[in-house]
Formats: sequence, C-alpha cells, structure tokens
Amino acid sequence: MTLLSLNRRRYGSPPFQRLVIFMPDKPKPNDSNQGDPDSDEDDWSTYASAGYAYSVVDTDETVETVESSKDEWFDGDDFEFQGSVINWDAPPCPAPLGIEHLIRIGSCDHCLQRLAGRRTAARGAAGGALIRSEARARNLDLESLEKPDLCPLCEDLFDDVENIVIRIIDQTGDVEHSSIQFGIHLPKDLVEEEDRIRTRHGSPGSQPMKPAFVNAIQDALLTSVNEVQFVKEKPDLMILVDGLTLRVSVDVRPVFLFGRYLKLERGIPQTRWPCRACRGRGGGCESCSGTGLQYLDSVQDLIGEPLRIALDAEDTSFHGMGREDIDVRCLGRGRPFVMEIKRPQRRSIDLEEIQKAINLSAKDRVEINSLRWSDRPEVRRVKETRSEKSYSIRFRVEEMPEEDFVIKSILGLSGVKLAQETPKRVSHRRAAKTRHRTVNSVSDVIVDGNEVQFTLQCEAGTYVKELIHSDEGRTVPSVRSVLGDLECEVLWLDVQEIHSE
Repeated sequence: MTLLSLNRRRYGSPPFQRLVIFMPDKPKPNDSNQGDPDSDEDDWSTYASAGYAYSVVDTDETVETVESSKDEWFDGDDFEFQGSVINWDAPPCPAPLGIEHLIRIGSCDHCLQRLAGRRTAARGAAGGALIRSEARARNLDLESLEKPDLCPLCEDLFDDVENIVIRIIDQTGDVEHSSIQFGIHLPKDLVEEEDRIRTRHGSPGSQPMKPAFVNAIQDALLTSVNEVQFVKEKPDLMILVDGLTLRVSVDVRPVFLFGRYLKLERGIPQTRWPCRACRGRGGGCESCSGTGLQYLDSVQDLIGEPLRIALDAEDTSFHGMGREDIDVRCLGRGRPFVMEIKRPQRRSIDLEEIQKAINLSAKDRVEINSLRWSDRPEVRRVKETRSEKSYSIRFRVEEMPEEDFVIKSILGLSGVKLAQETPKRVSHRRAAKTRHRTVNSVSDVIVDGNEVQFTLQCEAGTYVKELIHSDEGRTVPSVRSVLGDLECEVLWLDVQEIHSE
C-alpha cells in the first residue's frame, strides 16, 4: 500500500498538521507491468498542490488512519473532506466562492470587509459582518463552521484598535496638537503571510493590512478627538504603534522660531558653555557651584528660557548664523537665529507678547526682533549661510606714528586678500590650515591719542582681531605690519551688521 503524506505549516498552531490519504494498492511483483518504464503506474507528483511537500512511502503493514476534524482550519487553501467538496483553487473575491473561502479559513469581519471587494453600508467589522451574513444566507453550511482562535490574516489585531486608541489618548491628552503621523511596526512573518493570502484570494486592489490598520486607528481616534488631521509630513505628533506588544510611543515634534538677536553686553556666550572642570556632568562641581556651566547666562537661555516656559517644553536648542566671540557685541539689525523648542506641550503663543517679555527680562543685555514661526529646513539655511559682516574695532598702539600715516596705512588694507593661518586661540577646535579672506572695505579711521578706531567690511570667516595684531605673523598682511611692526592691542570689537540678504 502507498501512502501520500501532505504537510502544511500554519502560523500560530502546532508546527505541522498531517492529512493522510490512502491510494489504490500497488501492483504485485508478478503483474505484467513489473519493471516496465512505459507502464501506466500513477505519477504521484500529480497529487501534490503548489506549496505542499509530499512523500511516497511503501509499506506492507496496515496503516492507521489519522482522523482530521471537520473543523480543522488551513490559512490559505481548502481541501476535500468527509464528502464536503471545498475547492483547492477558490476564485478570488469578489466572487461568492472567494468570499466563502475567506470565511472558511477563519477571516475576521475586518479582514473580510477589506478583502471581499464589496461595497457595504458600513466599514470595518460592521461591513464584514454584513458580508458574512449574506454569504451564510447563500450557503447554510457556513453556519456550522467554528471560528478559529485567530484570524489567519491579522491574528485579530483589529480587535485591539480601541485599546490602542485609549493608550494614545492617555499619552497625548495634555499635549496641544492638530496633526498626527502614524507609524506601525508589525511582525515580518505576519505581513508576509497576510500578503500571500490577500494577493491570492482577495479582490484586486484590496487594501493591505498595515494601511488598513492605520485607517482603523484613525477612524476610531476621530470619534474621541476633534479637529485633528492625519498627515505624512511635518506633524505635531509622531505616533509609533508596536503591533506585537501594542506599545504606543509618542514623539512630540519640536517647534521652531526665527528671529534676530542683538547682544548688548560683552561677556555673554551665544550658547550654553559647559563648565571646563566637570563638563556639566554629574550635577556640576565646586568650580561651577553645581550649575554645570562656565557662564550662568547665554544668549540661548536669555531668549530660550522664556520660550520654553511659555510653551511648557523640555529644552531648547539654538541655531545661529555664525557666532561672535564672548567679548564681542552684536549690534545693527541683529544676528539671524532659529530657536528649536523641544517636546512642547503647547504649540501656540502670541509672538508679539513673548518678544516683549524676552526683551524686558533681558533688558540691556540681549534684545530680539523679527520673531516668527519657522521650520527645520530654515535651520539648515541659517547655519549654512555665509554672509559678509561689518565691524567696528578699536585698538591701542604704544608708540603712535603720525596720524596721517596711520590713516593712510589702514585705509590701504581696503580690498586686500588676507592669508590667515588658524589662530592660536581656536587651534584646539579648528583645523590647522591657511584661509584666504578678502577685506572688502575700510572706512572711518579715527586716531585718538594712542588709540585707533575704524570700520571695515569683510568676507565671511575673517578673523578680525588677528587682522589687527597679526597673531605673531599668522595673518598677512595686518594692521601691525602696515604700521611698521608696531605692537597692537585690541580693546574691543563690535559686529555692526550681518549682510545676510
């Protein structure tokens, strides 16, 4: 006797289920077709369907029949069993037999509705229930089918939509937002199995599980939350749902504000300056009195802290169009910047009022203007923009030459191209190389005793202090060199204008 064994793996059930089919007795050795290569003996491969493994076993012993329950479920293909004919190759939906096939393999109402390709008065599970009711009216045998433990397409994931929505609301209820972007993480094997069944038995154009699951969450969320949009870019909230653990992660996206700042007081760094001793780690040290900062105030915090409090945010990040030294003022229209406000609980404030509040709290130290809403692309634009700048600088000379000579020599630097090696004061954080920068213009040279003051406009990236004292010959030419190698001491430097437009 010959035995054909068909094995089929089913997701979420014991590794293999076996269906044993008995075939006619094999011819005895004394039959006329013994050893005949042209005999009419059955080709056993014709009994195997695509996707099934089969094996031919010869035995002279009686083989005990392995009974299969009528209610055994297979997640992609049907079979003939106990006189009930179920086609192996059911037509795809929306054919009635295709819908029956989805019901027989245990599809839930959600998956039945999205794969059936039928228009229904309701969506989701309600629509699937109507399709199931119509199919049962056509074929009463469907009434006796028992539902499997899990839907073979989604593993009953759609039943957890309400639970997920509750978790989303719990985490976002106090966060002001008007737009959401969803991300769904699903097990790879589940997605692949669903795709296999859907492409073979679902209607053409039926919706894959992942976008269908996202839509189900969005529809359920809209019943509880009003005035929210679901977008694919620039959301207020990014929500990631883990389909395996049902964990919900909410990422509150930052808000950005563009403006210009004037630094009116020297000795204030542009951004937070960590303590040199402890680097701001471990809650600070004695050197910084536990603050973790070398300087208590910065332009970043003088502007950003009122914004952080107003928007109930976690922190700020400052993005400026370049920076000035800590002992340099920034005047004129101010330096462009973008302030990034991280994880804000609020996303709307009166910008005019907050600008006034910042200028009042930082009076005579920092002042801002032109405050407006911005976005992340502008951060890149601001940081990458290289703009010319106008400066006023004052320096002292121990032995002042004739006034006319000083004025003529300094004005002669207008239009020259400088060769500047990396200054010693920034050599620990800048690459050692020679930079070529142009002094576009020099004007308003004033000699006052042993001090000189003048205005100049330079190419972006010019080291202006080194232009004066030469940094031990690292900048050529320099004011020191044109004055006859006289030692020059910079007293102060102001940025008068940033020509960014």
